[in-house]
Amino acid sequence: MCGIVGYVGASPALLVLLQGLERLEYRGYDSAGVALLENGKLYVEKKVGKIRELVRSLWGKNLKAVVGIGHTRWATHGEVCELNAHPHTDNRGEFAVVHNGIVENYRELRQEIESAGVSYVSQTDTEAIVHLIALNYEGDLLRTVLKVVKKLRGAYAFAVISTREQSRIVAVKYGSPLVVGIGKEENFVASDIPALLPFTREVIPLNDGEVVDLRPDGVFIYDFEGNLLTKEAMHVPWDIISAEKGGFKHFMLKEIFEQPRTLSDTIRGYISRDMSLPFSLRDYRRVLIIACGTSYHAGLIGKYWIEKHAGVPVEVAYASEVRYANMPVGEQDLVLAISQSGETADTRFSALALKEKGATLLSLVNVMGSALDRESDHTLYTHAGPEIGVAATKTFTAQLAVLYSLAVSQRQDRQKEVENLLKVPHLVEEVLTRAEAVKNLALRYAHSKDFLYLGRYLSYPVALEGALKLKEISYIHAEGYPAGEMKHGPIALIDEKTPTVAIAPADRVYEKILSNVEEVLARKGKVIGVGFEKDERLKSLCDAVIEVPTVEEDLTPFLTTVPLQLFAYYIADYLGLDVDQPRNLAKTVTVE
Repeated sequence: MCGIVGYVGASPALLVLLQGLERLEYRGYDSAGVALLENGKLYVEKKVGKIRELVRSLWGKNLKAVVGIGHTRWATHGEVCELNAHPHTDNRGEFAVVHNGIVENYRELRQEIESAGVSYVSQTDTEAIVHLIALNYEGDLLRTVLKVVKKLRGAYAFAVISTREQSRIVAVKYGSPLVVGIGKEENFVASDIPALLPFTREVIPLNDGEVVDLRPDGVFIYDFEGNLLTKEAMHVPWDIISAEKGGFKHFMLKEIFEQPRTLSDTIRGYISRDMSLPFSLRDYRRVLIIACGTSYHAGLIGKYWIEKHAGVPVEVAYASEVRYANMPVGEQDLVLAISQSGETADTRFSALALKEKGATLLSLVNVMGSALDRESDHTLYTHAGPEIGVAATKTFTAQLAVLYSLAVSQRQDRQKEVENLLKVPHLVEEVLTRAEAVKNLALRYAHSKDFLYLGRYLSYPVALEGALKLKEISYIHAEGYPAGEMKHGPIALIDEKTPTVAIAPADRVYEKILSNVEEVLARKGKVIGVGFEKDERLKSLCDAVIEVPTVEEDLTPFLTTVPLQLFAYYIADYLGLDVDQPRNLAKTVTVE
C-alpha cells in the first residue's frame, strides 16, 4: 500500500518525485520522504504526515539532483515516526531504498546483519534490504540486487540508488505492484500508473520476479536469474485531466458524478462485442467469485444475476480467507477474481493458488496490464478510468455493469435485458439530479453514532456497501444486514438514536422488507427508506425517503447504491473529514 516513485534523467528529480507522490496519495500513507543523489552524496528528507509537510521541509533548498527515489509509507512494521519513514539508508550513507510490501523473514535477516557488525536503527523490515545491499555490494548494483532478492521472503517491491553509481536506479517487483515509465532521455518507476501520467503514458508493467535497471538512456529488465528480457511498452489511454478534480471539492464526489459516463462506456464496451466470451459459464460446474471489500459486495450481486440468467451455481468468498481454506477446486470450476486495481494481494494470491489447482481464472479489473490481468486466463475490464478516491464508487457500479453483462450473455433471448441495461446510465444521471435532497437528509443525521442498513435479495449487498461507505469515510459505526436476519440479533441495537436505512425497491421481497420496517418502528427506531419514486406506502412508514426512478428488479442495485454513496459523502464532508484519504485506509491493499 506504500507508494514508490523513482526518476533518472536530466530534469530536477525532486519536482518529479513530489508530483508523483502527490498522485499516489490515494493509496494511503502516514509519512513521506525522498532520497536524492546531490553532488555525489545522498540527500535524504522524510517527514511524518501529509506530503505538504515534506514540501515545507524542502522549501528554499536548491537541490539540483537528477536522480532520486520517493516514498509514501503506510505502516506495517514499526510505529509511525521519522525513524521508520522511508527512504532507509545504510550506515555509511551510500545506499538508499524505498520499499512496498513485507519482508517476512526480516527478523532472521536482521540477526545476520547485526552479527556482521552493522547497526540496525529502525523497527522496519525495509532496513534489512538496504543493509543487505551494502554488505553484498561488489561494484555492480544490479548484480548485488539479484544476489539480495534470493535472500528475501514475502511480497515486495523496492527501488535503490547509490552514491557508487550515480546515474542508475535498480528496482524489483515480487508480489507488489511496480510499473516503469518510458521518457525521452529520462525514465521513471512507480507503484501505480497515475504517478507517471504528468510525464509519460508509455509504461511497462513489471511481472513478479523481474528487476529493472533504469538509466537516462535506457531501461533494461531482467529476471531473478539475470537473464535480459524483451518487453514492449503499452500506451495508457488515461489523460492527466481524468485524474484531476474538475471543479469538484473531492475526487470522491467527482467520481460519484462520473458514473453515468463510466457506466455508459462500460456497458457499450460489452454490448458492441455482443458480450461474447471464449467460453460459456455453463461449461463449468460452478463459478467461485473471490474479492475483497467493495468488490466482494459486487460479487454478491453478481451471484444472483449469474444464477438467475446462466443457471450455474455461484459461491462468493472473501479472498483473504480463500487462500488458507483448502477449498476443493479443479478443472470444472471457474474462478472469477474481482479487483479494481488488479493488484490487491489477497485476491491475487488466492486466485493464483486456485489456478494452480486447475481452475480457469477469469479476472474483472479496472487497470489493463495489472498483475491480475496478466496472470489470468481471461480478463473482463471496467472502463471507469482512474479512481483516485479511496472509497470505491464508480468502479463498483462499473463492476456491476460487467457482471450483469456477463450473466445475461448466457441467455439466448437477451434483447430485453440488453435494452434495459442501456437505460441505466440515464437513470443514474436522474438519481444524481436529486443530490441536494440527499445532502439535506445527510446533514440531519450527521451526528448519529450508529447506523443499521437493511436489505433483502439484491438489496442486501447494497446495504453492506452503503454501510461500508459510511464507515470508511465518516468513521461512524454502521452495519449492513439481511433484513430477514434482524430478529436474530441486530434488532437489539434498535432505538430512537440509531437510524435504520432500509433499501426497499418494489421487487419480489418488497412486502417482506416493509414488514421489517414495521419491526423497527415498533421499537421506536427512525427509518430512512430508499425506494422507488411515488411509493406512498414506503413514505407512510419512514421518517424520510430517498427516491430513485422505477426500474426492473434486476437493475435496482445500480440506482439504490448511488444515493448511499452521496449520503456517506455528505456526512463525512459536513464533519470536516478527509474524504479522499480516510485514516488507516489505502486504495490498493498490497499486503496480506
